[in-house]
Amino acid sequence: MIISRSPFRISFVGGGTDLAYFYREHGGCVVSMSIQEYFYLSMHRYFFDTGYLVKYSQTERVDAVEKIQHPIIREVFSSYGISGVDFSSAADIPAGTGLGSSSSFTAALITLCDAYTGRQRSQASVAEMACDVEINRLGEPIGKQDQYGAAIGGLKKIRFMPDDTVVVEPIFLKPAQRQRVEEGLLLVYCGGSRSASAQLAGQRRNIEASPSLIDNLKTMAKQAEDLALEITRDVDVLGDYLHEGWERKKRFSSSVSTPEIDAIYERARAAGARGGKLLGAGGAGFLLFYAPGDAGPAVRHALSDYKIHDVRTDHSGALIVFNDQSR
Repeated sequence: MIISRSPFRISFVGGGTDLAYFYREHGGCVVSMSIQEYFYLSMHRYFFDTGYLVKYSQTERVDAVEKIQHPIIREVFSSYGISGVDFSSAADIPAGTGLGSSSSFTAALITLCDAYTGRQRSQASVAEMACDVEINRLGEPIGKQDQYGAAIGGLKKIRFMPDDTVVVEPIFLKPAQRQRVEEGLLLVYCGGSRSASAQLAGQRRNIEASPSLIDNLKTMAKQAEDLALEITRDVDVLGDYLHEGWERKKRFSSSVSTPEIDAIYERARAAGARGGKLLGAGGAGFLLFYAPGDAGPAVRHALSDYKIHDVRTDHSGALIVFNDQSR
């Protein structure tokens, strides 16, 4: 049996600038952090030697790879020529909640299949293949930040170049700075889930029809560049960048937020949160807040009727956590 693990991610600033229709013209930039919430995938030889037993939110027993209903599993298994396996998945966080779950799954699956077939590749190569699977082969209208956020751990600036290359630059904080950031961040579950693909497709139509929204994205990319520099001097600027980015994100579509999400956000701000945002494409899932120092307990108390998660940085990225192919 082999078990792989890949982290979820939180995106601070620059979301949307990782989409090809934007970065190929203007370049893009995101500040992102991998967190200690994970997708776990396991695989071992199938009892019947041929075919597939595939277990995720559904269970599939099929005799040919093209019959697998899960598109990512079908595409990746086909790429590796894998058959005769028993595959399972488990996650710390529900899918569709804004933490990049699909790309975390894909990065973990590529890492798993590499180990199963005896291949080795860098984490950047894992991210690159995950982008190819999700965007090019499956045609998902998504960006590239989630794949790099899942494959490569830590706090980082991710730059998306017009020639389709991606440059990942780690952001180094002193231990006391990192502790203050982690203790100040909290994830608040608003409920529900949504399809990022559907949300992003609608937002793209709005953006391409409005030059002012293109300018909005340019500003967000610049803010990501600025945050990557300023956070190393004063970590509390993170809250200000989150707030400004959230206000800009809501301009893309009326479906980005809801009255309930707006009410939660205002309640947190009134309790002392310096800033925050809804993670992912919008409409449901997790709100992220930055409430450093004494503001943290006050915000937690104000939102005590919601499920709250602490945030800790993952520094490992996608990796193998267990490998015993004798079983």
